[in-house]
Amino acid sequence: MKHLVVLTGAGMSAESGIKTFRDADGLWEGHDVMEVATPQGFAKNPELVLEFYNQRRQQLHDVKPNSAHIDLANLEAHYKITIITQNVDDLHERAGSSNVIHLHGELLKVRSTKNYSDIKTWTNNLNLGDLCNSGHQLRPHIVWFGEDVPMIEKAINICKSADILLIIGTSMQVYPAAGLMDYVSHNTPIFFIDPKPAIENKSNLTVITESATKGLKTFKTLI
Repeated sequence: MKHLVVLTGAGMSAESGIKTFRDADGLWEGHDVMEVATPQGFAKNPELVLEFYNQRRQQLHDVKPNSAHIDLANLEAHYKITIITQNVDDLHERAGSSNVIHLHGELLKVRSTKNYSDIKTWTNNLNLGDLCNSGHQLRPHIVWFGEDVPMIEKAINICKSADILLIIGTSMQVYPAAGLMDYVSHNTPIFFIDPKPAIENKSNLTVITESATKGLKTFKTLI
């Protein structure tokens, strides 16, 4: 069974109603990302940051996986699939995908501010005073700007084993995630789904200029 590695970004979830900040004016749900997605922002105003992610967490109750999420999950009947996502939502899992790596963390998890390996599942609001077992404040389990990406080495090794690489809903402009496609073999077929593609042409690259939901259906006819 061929190994299909899938890199997904914000455009994958946009059709489910989850907004992105890079599509518009640099704001994420009306907030400067430097205020709500950096360690400095958390240090300056932890209540604002916690409330921001509480709202994002609650938003997950109002959205559902779209057909692209479901089509990817259904492909597991024919391929070994590993999804490497920059998204922090749980829509891939809810659609039925069984092997998902979250490069930038997960909204439904929190971790200790002192022990990064102390991670808990968390579905309710997170407030000041919610502590880990060692007595330290909990924070969203999100990789903020300026922080290391702990899962990147695992993602690199997975890309090296890809028989097919599929990229959906990401501009491939944010590093280190943007460099992952460079780790697949030079003759590995790469499919890039994006309505406004901006990617260097390669002999092994097929660009599908469509949204995630339409592009996935086109992709299925090509493999």
